Amino acid sequence: MIDSNFKPVRIELTPEKIFEELDRFVIGQQKAKRIIALAAYNHLKRIFFGRSPHADLIKKSNVLMIGPTGCGKTHIARNLAKILDLPFTIVDITEYTEAGYYGKDVEVMIGELLYRSDFDIKATENGIVFIDEIDKIARRSSGMRTGAGARDIGGEGVQQALLKLLEGRKLFVPLNITQHWNKHDFVEIDTTNILFICAGTFSDLRGVSSPSAIGFETETTSGIRRDSITQKNLIEYGLIPELLGRIPVNVQLEELGSDDLVRVLKDPPDSLIKEYTQLLALDGVKLEFDDGALSEIAAYSLKKHLGARGLRSIMEEILHDIMFKAPGSIPGVVQVTPELVRDRLDNFDPGLCME
Repeated sequence: MIDSNFKPVRIELTPEKIFEELDRFVIGQQKAKRIIALAAYNHLKRIFFGRSPHADLIKKSNVLMIGPTGCGKTHIARNLAKILDLPFTIVDITEYTEAGYYGKDVEVMIGELLYRSDFDIKATENGIVFIDEIDKIARRSSGMRTGAGARDIGGEGVQQALLKLLEGRKLFVPLNITQHWNKHDFVEIDTTNILFICAGTFSDLRGVSSPSAIGFETETTSGIRRDSITQKNLIEYGLIPELLGRIPVNVQLEELGSDDLVRVLKDPPDSLIKEYTQLLALDGVKLEFDDGALSEIAAYSLKKHLGARGLRSIMEEILHDIMFKAPGSIPGVVQVTPELVRDRLDNFDPGLCME
């Protein structure tokens, strides 16, 4: 029970304000943004509580985001860090191995966060780490059959190593992240108040269940829809219960539809349409897009299952000749029509341009 001297903490960034800011930059995913905004607000409250006797009452709100490629997982996390004005780093979990093996130790991701905060230890201890491809460290059902031997150093071993980071522990973190095997230069960091946002596609999760079980994907009139994913599904997939217990907030994102992708192209303050319009304006070219052209771009992205991530590659292909000839050309207006989009994308292979 909280004592009578307890005073409410007043934080300027409420969940509604965080959601509104996310909504400016992230299209769609309304439910996911609400959940993320609340988790972020609770993270701020945990920071404001600091070392008070009541600090342990607020548990960590580490987040697991599940959704298809290009649905906005990384975009949400990156913009959340900007809104909260906290140090932020993105790590690919596939680069990490169990301690003692060739590859990065998990402490290195905290070292990267320390680097992003200009080696400010206090700021680092309140920062955000985005762990991508979390589904790629699912433990194997049979190590011997996969050729990994009896130890799963890149799967379950990494999951076990992550436990101490997610729960909160004082760690010796390398200062030189480019040569992290050098143990001589380090600093002690407390991960208790670091927010971890994990993300993965879990694209083949349906395969772990029997045909009669609730699958990960079901057909709908609009294509593929992701059903509710339970802890049991994730454990069957290969995530250990101890890891899931330290990631209490589960966010499931949907594939963006055609209307969402059109809005991604033109609505956000940093949208691609605004970017390329400004880019060509510097060469004296006024770039204009027909509504039909935007719909064609969105339809192509949906057809190829590229999501929002593939839109930049598509735009580069469409505007390649225009941008190449623009410098030194006569200033004027260039209209991007549906016919131009179809012509440019007819033989385009987005797989060669994707990250």
